[in-house]
Amino acid sequence: MLLHFLQAGTLFLCKGRAIAFRKSTSACEIVYRILENWSTGNENFVKEFEKTVDRVLKNCYDGHGQRNDCGVRRLKMEKNMKSKIVVDSSANVYELPDVGFACVPLKILTDEQEYVDTAEVDAPALAEMLRTYKGRTSTSCPNISDWLTAYEGADEVYVVTITGTLSGAYNAALLAGEEYEQSHEGARVFVLDSLSTGAESRLLVERLAALIKAGKPFDTVCEEIRAYHEHTHLLFALESLANLARNGRVKPAVAAVARMLGIRVIGQASDAGDLEVLCKTRGEHGALERMVLEMKAHGLTNGRVHIDHCCNAAAAERLKHMVHAVFPEAKVEVGSCGALCSYYAEYGGLMVGYEDNEAPTV
Repeated sequence: MLLHFLQAGTLFLCKGRAIAFRKSTSACEIVYRILENWSTGNENFVKEFEKTVDRVLKNCYDGHGQRNDCGVRRLKMEKNMKSKIVVDSSANVYELPDVGFACVPLKILTDEQEYVDTAEVDAPALAEMLRTYKGRTSTSCPNISDWLTAYEGADEVYVVTITGTLSGAYNAALLAGEEYEQSHEGARVFVLDSLSTGAESRLLVERLAALIKAGKPFDTVCEEIRAYHEHTHLLFALESLANLARNGRVKPAVAAVARMLGIRVIGQASDAGDLEVLCKTRGEHGALERMVLEMKAHGLTNGRVHIDHCCNAAAAERLKHMVHAVFPEAKVEVGSCGALCSYYAEYGGLMVGYEDNEAPTV
C-alpha cells in the first residue's frame, strides 16, 4: 500500500508542474513532499491526490483484488500523448512524414501583392521577379494566433523558429506556447530559437523527429536538441544583398559595392543569431572553395550537410561534389529554398547547414 501511496503522490506532484525528481531522490524525500502538501491543508491537493490513488489502485488490480501484470505502466499509458513538431517556413520544410507536424508560413510583401510562404508558392518565379522589382518589399512573421492554430491537437509541442534577430517569430511562438499550456491542461510547449534559418533549421527539425520516433520523453528531447544545436552551423554565399539591405540586415553601402564589383559574399550565422560576413570573393568557384574550407575549420567530417539553393542547382551540385571530395563520408543532400529564404538568399544564393564532428547521435 505504501508503494501505491508513493506512486500516486509522485504522479500528482509531477503532473502539470515544473517538478522533477532526480534518480537519486530517496523515497523519504518524496514522502516528505507528499505529506507537506497534505498537512498544509491544500484542499485541491487532497481531492486530486485521492483521485490519483484511486486510479493507481484501479490500474494495478483487477476487480478481484489480484495485481495486474501491467501495474503502474497502464496508468502512464492511460493518456496517449500526442507529439507535434512545429516550424516556421524559413526552415524550407513543408511536410515531415511519420510524425505530427505543422509549418507556419511567413509572408513576403510587395506594393502590389502578399506571398504566403507555403509549398504551393513558386519560389523560383518569385526570386526571378524580385531581381528587377523596383517597389518596396518586406517580410512578415506569424502572429500568436497562427502559432496557436499550429499547436492544436498536441500534448507535447516542439517548435523551431527563425533567428530572433531577423524576425519576431520566436517571441510570438513563445507567447503562444504559454497561452496554449494555460488553456490545455497538461500540455507542454518547447520553443527553440534556431539562431539561424534555412538549412540549419532543417537539421534541427529532422533531429527532433528522430528523437520523437526513438520514444524519448519530453524533457529528454528538449535537453538533447539543445545539445545538438551547439554543433550545427549555417554558411551562406550570396550574389546580391539588395533585400537584406532593404530590410536593415546589412548596410546599403555594402550591398551597393558588392553589386558593382560582382562580389559574392560568404557569411555565417553567428552564435548570437546575427548574419555576419566572413569574406568577399569574386567568382563562383572561389566562393565554393571558401565554403568547404569554412566547414573544415568548424569540424565537419562525416556529418550531415544540407545545401539549399535559390535558382542555382548547378552550383549546389558542384558544392556537393567538392564536399564529398574532402569529406567522403559526409551525408550531403541538396534542396531548394522556399519563398522566405529565396527572398533573403536572392537569385543564385546558397545556404548550407552542417554538423560538426562533435554532434551527438540519437
